[in-house]
Amino acid sequence: MSLFWIRVIVVIIAMLFGAYLALRPRQVIEMQIALYRPFNWKIEPISMEKEIKNTRIMGAAVIILGIIAFVYIIMQ
Repeated sequence: MSLFWIRVIVVIIAMLFGAYLALRPRQVIEMQIALYRPFNWKIEPISMEKEIKNTRIMGAAVIILGIIAFVYIIMQ
């Protein structure tokens, strides 16, 4: 597999991850909380509404950066 296709696959995976962040922010936050429990860390957001909004914004940013990276890869 050439480097071109590896880059394309990585960008597509990143955009899918960004879409997941944007569409299911509460589930992502709950997964993060569950991941930290085995390390004896209790994580909870001060404001769940703000955390959901910020997670959606991060997801949208990942999608936009993925599109930019995809266009850059194609243009090379």
